[in-house]
Amino acid sequence: MSEKADPTDTPTGAPPDAPAAGRVDAKLLRIAFILVLGTFMATIDATIVSVGIDTLAGEFGASVAEIQWISTAYLLAVVAAVPASGWLAGRFGGRRTWLVAIGIFLLGSVLCALAWSANSLIVFRVVQGLGGGLLPATGQALLARAAGPGRTGRVIAIVGVVPLLSPVLGPLAGGSILAVAPWPWLFLVNLPIGAAAILLARRYVPVVPPAPRRTAFDLRGAALLSPGLAVLVYGLTEVAHGRTLPAVLGITAGTAMLIAFTVHGLRTRATPLVDPRLFTRPPFGAAALALVVLGASVFGTMFLLPLYFQTGPGLTAWEAGLLLAPQGLGAAAGSVLVNRTIDQVAPRTLVVTGIALILLGTVPFTQLGHQPPDVLLIAALATRGIGMAMVGAPVMNIVYTRIEPAQLPRAAGALNLLNVVGGSLGTAALAVILQSRLTARGTDVSQAFADTFWWVLGFCLLAAAGATRLPRTHAGKP
Repeated sequence: MSEKADPTDTPTGAPPDAPAAGRVDAKLLRIAFILVLGTFMATIDATIVSVGIDTLAGEFGASVAEIQWISTAYLLAVVAAVPASGWLAGRFGGRRTWLVAIGIFLLGSVLCALAWSANSLIVFRVVQGLGGGLLPATGQALLARAAGPGRTGRVIAIVGVVPLLSPVLGPLAGGSILAVAPWPWLFLVNLPIGAAAILLARRYVPVVPPAPRRTAFDLRGAALLSPGLAVLVYGLTEVAHGRTLPAVLGITAGTAMLIAFTVHGLRTRATPLVDPRLFTRPPFGAAALALVVLGASVFGTMFLLPLYFQTGPGLTAWEAGLLLAPQGLGAAAGSVLVNRTIDQVAPRTLVVTGIALILLGTVPFTQLGHQPPDVLLIAALATRGIGMAMVGAPVMNIVYTRIEPAQLPRAAGALNLLNVVGGSLGTAALAVILQSRLTARGTDVSQAFADTFWWVLGFCLLAAAGATRLPRTHAGKP
């Protein structure tokens, strides 16, 4: 199952006729647009269902707690799939892995639309999540290879806005669909997007051959890492639901499996699924810390804000989604700014500035108990969006431009794993904190949310500490 090498492939990953370093031409933009369709589907599907929880609970006669597993199951499947993306791309070729992942995702979407019970829908969401978990990392590796080191920063800045917009667009899209169509269309809407992505990719995305030196799949590592992460996230989720025994068992078992994976990764002579030593090498270690903690802050906040707008001011899901739109607009503006400055400004400067903006935009939410005006919250969300865009793309550019092209799939898998894990663990941790503050504050819901946002500030400060260790200069510059 090997792919023929594309005539445009070179040792640097850029085609022989690549434009001058830094210039993103129409051909590369076309490839980026095609690959980002997969990322868009995978990331938006994590949130598009959130506004349909009540509808699905009524459809299947399930409690909200039971039907909530359609979101949790998807998330756990994504966490389980991401670590294998690097090996799969190296073994079978990047484009082939990406196309198969699209196919799995679409199959899961069709099955979800045909679900006859809550349990069947949860199982089919796992299928969908397995395909969705492979798409972002594989797509980023393909894009970085097509761009080459000189253009990676700019093109990642362009497409990196999609994961930032998806949490905002998901609830809006879900609410719009349910307003005019039955619930299966929450999943069937993926079919035309996925079909277009497959057809365009087969025509325009260059073939990347498998790695010349094939490595055996790390079965032991896979049996420890993916289930360990999933069980840990499950345990934290159970804490938020107040179920002590499953929470303790999940957290204990998940932590033990991750420790066992680390020991295995350090001792094995074969190639581990994710090499723990990678995180000790600069700049990967600092980039890893920044991504994990930032993921916890960003995705945790996207969990808190819609919940606050609906339980505090009592807005509908659609109205809450509209209030989140300024963050998406800020992210779009930030991506334009990063695209113009990423090759001129030191990576550390961009990332630290971005984290500072996220900090600044988070402060007003620590004052929710005092009912800050809507205009201040809107400005804060826009500021957060700009800051978010200034972090992700430069961090990924730092890593992608400092490793060999053959290592891109594994590096992309590791970076996406960190982002997903940070978001998953951060969301679960903030849910636990929020529950405890709601219990302590009683009827003062706004103050309980304000207390929780102080923890978000703490996450940002920790990310800033990691960002100070990022390189001051670009790769290849003194």
